[in-house]
Amino acid sequence: MNSPVICFGQQPCGFFPRRFLYAKIVTARRLQQELGGEIVYFCHDSDHDPRETQTFLRHRKTNKPMTMNFTFENKLQRKFSPLHLKRIPAGWRDSTTRQLGAFVEPSLVEAFKTNPASVVADFCLEMYRRMGLLEGVRVVRSSDPAIRRIACEVQDFFVDVPYQGEIVRARKMDAALKLHEGGECFVTLPMTPYSPEQVTPARDTRLRWMQSVLHCTHYIAGAGEQAYLNRADAPEIIFVNRDPIDRSDEAYTEI
Repeated sequence: MNSPVICFGQQPCGFFPRRFLYAKIVTARRLQQELGGEIVYFCHDSDHDPRETQTFLRHRKTNKPMTMNFTFENKLQRKFSPLHLKRIPAGWRDSTTRQLGAFVEPSLVEAFKTNPASVVADFCLEMYRRMGLLEGVRVVRSSDPAIRRIACEVQDFFVDVPYQGEIVRARKMDAALKLHEGGECFVTLPMTPYSPEQVTPARDTRLRWMQSVLHCTHYIAGAGEQAYLNRADAPEIIFVNRDPIDRSDEAYTEI
């Protein structure tokens, strides 16, 4: 038998990860203890939605909730650049560090303060590593050109293209590349040639695209994923629900 490949997928989900990601990691480690094999984190850092990195914290004394997020160099980058290309402006790390002491322990404040990453996805992954969450986990990033080159073709996808001095993630729609402004509003970009290194899947084609690269045997699905995953795209996978966790959308802030 082939050795198990236990996979979970998730966008970078806050500079301290949300508790549902922690629950996926715990579930993966439990499966590995039972089955052996390796754990793979499919990090979809090609997503462009800035809401993905909102970080929900609670005050250590009052328990009052607080939402934090990265700031971005400009509006275009914030809305449309993929997370692996959203640049962190000077001053954000220092100003956020000054607030964190009221919400997390000093060791996490120091890990945050000394994180050298200058783009959003790198910053999140480095924090997860510093918290010990990725020890023994192989991280595969959807932004990796080598991964994109070997992934299968899908019918519904995005293309990373230059636009007004930034790289934006435009959806291929009806022989055009479009940026979604909200509602029924789109900005149509000039159609330009593109290569597989610029392509990433949409939500409903992500499973097949991922599986063509990872060939996982088990996939840990969160509550939201269970609603849209087309399991027929990968009938060879054993799907496992992530372990339950309370306050799943809040940040996990332990080392």
